[in-house]
Amino acid sequence: MAATLTRPKLDVKSLDPYTFLAVIGKRVIHPGGRRSTEELFSLAALQAGQKALDVGCGVATTAIQMARRFRVAVTAVDISPLMLERARSNVRRAGLERDIEVEQGDILGLRFPDGRFDRVIAEAVTMFVDRQRAARELVRVCRPGGMVLATEFFWRQPPTDEAREIFLGQVCPGMQLDQLDGWVRIYQDAGLSAIEVRSGPFEMMTPRGFLQDEGLVNAFACMVRGLSHAAYVRKMAWLMPRISRAVPYLGYILVRGVKPAAR
Repeated sequence: MAATLTRPKLDVKSLDPYTFLAVIGKRVIHPGGRRSTEELFSLAALQAGQKALDVGCGVATTAIQMARRFRVAVTAVDISPLMLERARSNVRRAGLERDIEVEQGDILGLRFPDGRFDRVIAEAVTMFVDRQRAARELVRVCRPGGMVLATEFFWRQPPTDEAREIFLGQVCPGMQLDQLDGWVRIYQDAGLSAIEVRSGPFEMMTPRGFLQDEGLVNAFACMVRGLSHAAYVRKMAWLMPRISRAVPYLGYILVRGVKPAAR
């Protein structure tokens, strides 16, 4: 019990939910969870030798899967130093340092030239920034004939005023959600064609979803870490009831589009 009284080095109270979940060891940190990532892989038609960009890579879970399972050369970028630290550590542990390059990057101003990548992936990133500008940047760095795939939160049904305020005002301030057709329009306007959409419920933070995404061993490890500091316990006690109020209205949308070939 003494461990719960120690003070973590981070200002836990100020952490956004994504960063906090990474701190306690969660590996899958996006609204569709492992299910949406598998759907993404199915739609992406990844092939050995392709170059993929993972924008907002988090702790590099998806990047590692792409490199390991599909022999894709991955560039993984994130804006958060904490996420990058954990991403590099996970890539080292996976023995994939030659296959995955991890670096800091901003979705609104990627350093890469036009048409650099065969596949451009963003899981739960554009909803935190200027969405139209971010979508255009994802399309810009994709080669003609390549694919852009993005996973986002969306409202499966119109939320109550209370649910909207709790989720967008308290849990994820600054996040911008839309209904399904609104997200599709953003990526169409960015220049994608042949758009295909998958959607499903938001289960990442439900007990069943947490266990499915992390597996029994890591789910238990996350729980132990979550109880290891008083600040973590307080954060969870604040976060979970608020997320549960929004869950009935939330879902994930996966948009896949093709960048038209140059004429």
